[in-house]
Amino acid sequence: MVCIRIASFLWTRDNIFSNGNKAHMTVRILILGGYGTFGSYIARKLSQEKDLHITIAGRSEKKAKAAAQIVDVSWHIVDINTGLDDALRIVNPHIVIHTCGPFQGQNYHVAEACITYGCHYIDLADGRDFVANISTLDEKAKRNNVAVITGASSVPCLTSALIDHYQHHDFNKIEEIDYAITTAQHTNLGLATTSAIMSYVGKPFFTLENGIMRKVYGWQDLCIKAYPGLGWRLLGNCDIPDLELFPSLYKNLKAIRFRAGAEIPLIHMGLWSLSWLVRTNIIQSLSKYSDTLLKISHWFDRLGSGESGFHMTLRGVDKNNTPLEKTTYIIARSAHGPYIPSAPAILCAKMLARDLLTKRGAFPCVGFISLEQYYNELKSLDIEIINTQSCN
Repeated sequence: MVCIRIASFLWTRDNIFSNGNKAHMTVRILILGGYGTFGSYIARKLSQEKDLHITIAGRSEKKAKAAAQIVDVSWHIVDINTGLDDALRIVNPHIVIHTCGPFQGQNYHVAEACITYGCHYIDLADGRDFVANISTLDEKAKRNNVAVITGASSVPCLTSALIDHYQHHDFNKIEEIDYAITTAQHTNLGLATTSAIMSYVGKPFFTLENGIMRKVYGWQDLCIKAYPGLGWRLLGNCDIPDLELFPSLYKNLKAIRFRAGAEIPLIHMGLWSLSWLVRTNIIQSLSKYSDTLLKISHWFDRLGSGESGFHMTLRGVDKNNTPLEKTTYIIARSAHGPYIPSAPAILCAKMLARDLLTKRGAFPCVGFISLEQYYNELKSLDIEIINTQSCN
């Protein structure tokens, strides 16, 4: 019976992921962390596709069952640290989407399990080392004919799509990139996201400035930025995969700086103050205080809103070698900001399921999702996209 089941699975998968033979087949997708902020939105969007069968999975039976009932999909209990192999055998997925952060400090055991099992893997990682070093799995993924896609999120997918778009249409050279995300107080950021932020607050990391990698510290170098319709927001240094990936991808770059910020100034300044305790080695890290700090942040919910913002400013020279600066703002309302990072995973899953993404190996989510595709996936959200330009 075991041999028959394995042979049947291999036959089905080979047909689904070969050209032209899958029109009537159903592709099974397992979403780890499928009842969280990102996972539940991905499940809801993918459940609308008739050729996809979605299974929400996580450690909590109550949460998984409730989330699955809302969007009418399957559910399964799994602890990715102890029961992942069993879950893969039971659910028998063609694609796994990993949303269980934080990815900072996480190893590749989920991706490795997927490679061994023979299914595609997608994650929403924003951890710098996690995304930048995924190539260590490249050879094994290619041997098993699967795609291992990391960083299927705003960074580096949306950010690289913006750079690629304007590099092609407007710029001869892009030399400086300055961008940031400012979150809304009413977005449902969970413990994983909070832990990811706390992992680098006050910690040193490197970013490109004046053509060399320079040390900066998380949540420091405070600045303010005006966002259309939102007003002024405080920002501080944030460590992301782009800072490692982009200097080698975009050879003309001389500077790249990414920042992030909280909507409530008191929260932002409080975290900035705590960053000095880490920088001066009074405490080693804020990570172990993530749960407490998250609870404290909710005390200020009535002072906040559901409005978040993103901006990216590109500087360089246009096709005539005239100085050019372009800024894109993405303003999210109705607490829809956290759904923007979910778009790449949704797109990748649909592309893999329909043989529109045939690349195999382990690689960051860069270079194969266009800005137009990304924006189209955001159409159902309460967002506004604003582009500005200045020439000197």
